[in-house]
Amino acid sequence: MEQAIPERNFYPEFVFQASRSRGAGGQNVNKVNSRVELFFNINNSLCLDEDEKTIIFEKLKNRISSEGQLIISCETERSQFRNKELCIEKFFDLIVQALKVKKKRINTNPTHASRQKRMDSKRLRSDIKQSRKKPDL
Repeated sequence: MEQAIPERNFYPEFVFQASRSRGAGGQNVNKVNSRVELFFNINNSLCLDEDEKTIIFEKLKNRISSEGQLIISCETERSQFRNKELCIEKFFDLIVQALKVKKKRINTNPTHASRQKRMDSKRLRSDIKQSRKKPDL
């Protein structure tokens, strides 16, 4: 059986880059590089097989650069370390979501109650429209 995504060792393949953040932090925000960007090259990854790579390219195409790098950035916290942790969490969430197989919906017949409710609403709408008519004399 194949190893679950969070249990694989992606960490050596991560490339981090820190830069100046925006937002709250006062004067500190102008001095400290607290924003963190995580770069992950999907094409060169040893942790993903070819099928997984194609699925990730299809589902995350808006987040992948032309060089085949998945870029995730985080600047919500004031600490660079915490932002780095959040980037890693986001990465695993994205990969797990992308590789999750959707269950096929099983069609079922409408219940008696739902059919009755639909007919009642149609009857009510019909009565409202009938009441707008001019009376027959």
